[in-house]
Amino acid sequence: MDTETQSAYQEELQRLEQTSNEIDKQLKRLQATPVYYGPDLTEQALEVVREQARDNLGKAVEEPYFGRLDFQETGHSAVAPLYIGKAGVEDERTGQLLVIDWRAPVASLFYSFTGGLDPASYESPDGMIEGLVYMKRNLVIRKQILQRVVDTYNREEDSLAVGDEFLLYRLGENKDNKLRDIVSTIQAEQDRIIRAAKNTALIIQGVAGSGKTTVALHRLAFLLYQYREQIRAERMVIFAPNSMFLDYISGVLPELGVGNIQQSTFTDWVLDVLENEVKLADPSLTLQTWFAVGPKRPVIDETAPGRFKGSITFKQYLDDCLKLFEESYVPTADFLPWEGAKLPLAMIREWFFVENKHYPMAKRRERVIARIKRWMEMQLDKIWEQTRKKELKKKAAQRLRTYLTGWPEYTSFTFYKMLFSEQGRPASLPPELLARIPEGIQAASAKLFKKKEVQLEDLAPLLYIHTRLNGIASDQMFDHVVIDEAQDFSPFQVAVLDSYTRNRSFTILGDLSQGIHAYQGILDWKEFSSLFREEETGYFELERSYRSTMEIIQFANQVLQRGVEHPLLAVPVFRSGNKVRVLQTDAKGRLPLVQQAIATLQQGNVSTIAIVARTEKLAEELHGQLTAAGIDANLITAKQRVYRGGISVLPVYLTKGLEFDAVVLMDITAQHYEATLIDAKLLYVGCTRALHELWLVAAGELSPLINTDDADIVTTESPQ
Repeated sequence: MDTETQSAYQEELQRLEQTSNEIDKQLKRLQATPVYYGPDLTEQALEVVREQARDNLGKAVEEPYFGRLDFQETGHSAVAPLYIGKAGVEDERTGQLLVIDWRAPVASLFYSFTGGLDPASYESPDGMIEGLVYMKRNLVIRKQILQRVVDTYNREEDSLAVGDEFLLYRLGENKDNKLRDIVSTIQAEQDRIIRAAKNTALIIQGVAGSGKTTVALHRLAFLLYQYREQIRAERMVIFAPNSMFLDYISGVLPELGVGNIQQSTFTDWVLDVLENEVKLADPSLTLQTWFAVGPKRPVIDETAPGRFKGSITFKQYLDDCLKLFEESYVPTADFLPWEGAKLPLAMIREWFFVENKHYPMAKRRERVIARIKRWMEMQLDKIWEQTRKKELKKKAAQRLRTYLTGWPEYTSFTFYKMLFSEQGRPASLPPELLARIPEGIQAASAKLFKKKEVQLEDLAPLLYIHTRLNGIASDQMFDHVVIDEAQDFSPFQVAVLDSYTRNRSFTILGDLSQGIHAYQGILDWKEFSSLFREEETGYFELERSYRSTMEIIQFANQVLQRGVEHPLLAVPVFRSGNKVRVLQTDAKGRLPLVQQAIATLQQGNVSTIAIVARTEKLAEELHGQLTAAGIDANLITAKQRVYRGGISVLPVYLTKGLEFDAVVLMDITAQHYEATLIDAKLLYVGCTRALHELWLVAAGELSPLINTDDADIVTTESPQ
């Protein structure tokens, strides 16, 4: 350590001691203050403030801050050192900010400043603030111990020569079974997304490893900080591709001091809103068909159930059906409760179509029926003779029940089911409507609906019908919605979510190059952006990949280029590692080769290893073989809810969104991975899960998607 570095280290050591002492003092005082449980509203409000302070200080104890920016505001003579951390800390005696919350406006300078002698600026509540940056410094503090001091900019040298050194240091760290926050390494392009305006449908195209999921989670934390008076954590939601992925990302928001944000899959959320009126058919059948090996692989077709039912065209079809249905959704005759009494049909229609027109259909029906009952009571009140009154009341109740048989109550499922069959369809829905549904979809859906089962693509239409029939309660509305792996969502899903979201406040993120569920997802982001007005949308691209080494990214890019017409290629950060290894053997040597690969990788510096098969069936077989060989590995299936780390065996489609220190891709042969769009995307997803090591095993002819120039080829024979 040179003299200058030693001096900087000693300076930061002294500052850390001062800050830590202040944090410890404040935290001890707050912890010694009894928690208030009484009825006084003022004390309750004060207790909320104290509890927030306890939480913030508790998070700041071990790692008070991670960055320093020396900034001289225009018009001020002093250069102020600004320390940036996960939570703001104030000196109680002087009122001076010891640590600035990373979400504060001035903290944006730490992320947006990329060097140069020109003035830097940030947007504050009082307007644009301008000034000069003199130094930018990254710090690593663990359990109050200063471990690393890295100056990434010094005005005297006008240099960012080591700007990526700290980033590379953090990227080189191994992963456990949870995603972590990136507040200390947020890049300028990521920060722009995080701090984008709230009332925007933000669409983020991010290559594999670009940090888009983490950026979206940090955006939630920022929105809660910036718009704390307008939004609530419990009214924000993250939609993830599966429950295991939710478990994987579960640690990020608590690390950022954010709690109570809803986390769900679209499927679970819809079934809950529908109060489990329907059940989802086994999705593995669709997955087995889509990811099948061999000549039975399907082709993307706009008439396929997922693409058709997920389209805005199908939503418009439902609109037409609901409009026709509503026009005749009342009985066709006067109501006669007893001889001599009549409630004219015109009055009933007036109540339904005029007086209650602002209510959804089911609510209108409910209110009109209640109005009919009140009318009956008023008519009965005119009759004084009690015996006759009792007799007429009984008769009126019977006639009302009969009358209402012509005005049946529909649920979202009973209405939806009716659309796929001539049986039970009201005359207001002509047969030509049914003809707008492809015949194959009609037959398959009608058969499935008899068992009260639906497919994933039926959930958005069902929820849409539910909202049209019943409306949306205020406590069901979201203040902000995050959709992760959005390339696998349909336009209909986003459209129905829009009706549940205030001010069209979305963060929609994904990667078209990883669109392996094209039977239900999108092929172009315009399919989503077209749902919003141009001024309501924002589009960002994240091209830099921070996850994998240069060698892995370059190899994965070659896979895409050989199977995708216009691929969205990742630009790697300059982090070099070992070349990708391709291990070729015969069928008998396949299992011993995997065992050898695991043993070699475990001797190196890896914590998590993924053994990735093409299908779930192949993964189950391989897991059984490894278990029999004495290797402790976790089998991950579509029903998995927890990712445990260590050694995992799983199908390639389930790796999406996860990352591992090392990945061993199985059966990378011409039979399992052809030079097709879906196979290229699948293999790309598998390759880009690896942080440090990527190994491929092939028992047979290599896949045409593999460029052997970018790999170490090792050929072994099976043991005799």
